[in-house]
Amino acid sequence: MIKTLNKQWMVLYTRSRWEKKVDQLLTDQNITSFCPLVKTNRKWVDRNKIVEVPLFNSYLFVHADQFELIKATQTSGVINYISHCGKPATINNIEIERIRTIVNTYSDIETVPLNNIKIGEYVTVKNGPLLNHNGEIQKIQGKSVVMIIENLNCALTVKIDQKELSVRGRSAIC
Repeated sequence: MIKTLNKQWMVLYTRSRWEKKVDQLLTDQNITSFCPLVKTNRKWVDRNKIVEVPLFNSYLFVHADQFELIKATQTSGVINYISHCGKPATINNIEIERIRTIVNTYSDIETVPLNNIKIGEYVTVKNGPLLNHNGEIQKIQGKSVVMIIENLNCALTVKIDQKELSVRGRSAIC
């Protein structure tokens, strides 16, 4: 059997809040891993403290060949690797370096899941001052959503939690 030493960056899915622990366990096994951390201020009743938290919840990058990947998936806290078309999904070196640069350069970073809201979809606001207003999503910028509100005949930039929007589809508003 010929051993393939072609290492690539892949993504591991970990148990919740195990990212840093898995990163250390992989390092102990001489497997190259990368858990991007960002500093954030956490408030407790008695104090404030700056702590490092993973940029991506439950995800960790690993630079490994197929044999190291199998070893990594058997590590405590690892659920599985992320796959695409039945094969491990890979990330190119440029993207990993871009993430490293962003984490090292900027202090106010957070990931915002895009969930089910897409540009061009029609939504109904489920809560707040725009309750029951309908509109079309024009742009998504982090947590801000630019949408055309049909019965106000204007465009609004709305900072709204995506849970507060109900998708109506991609067809024209009636």
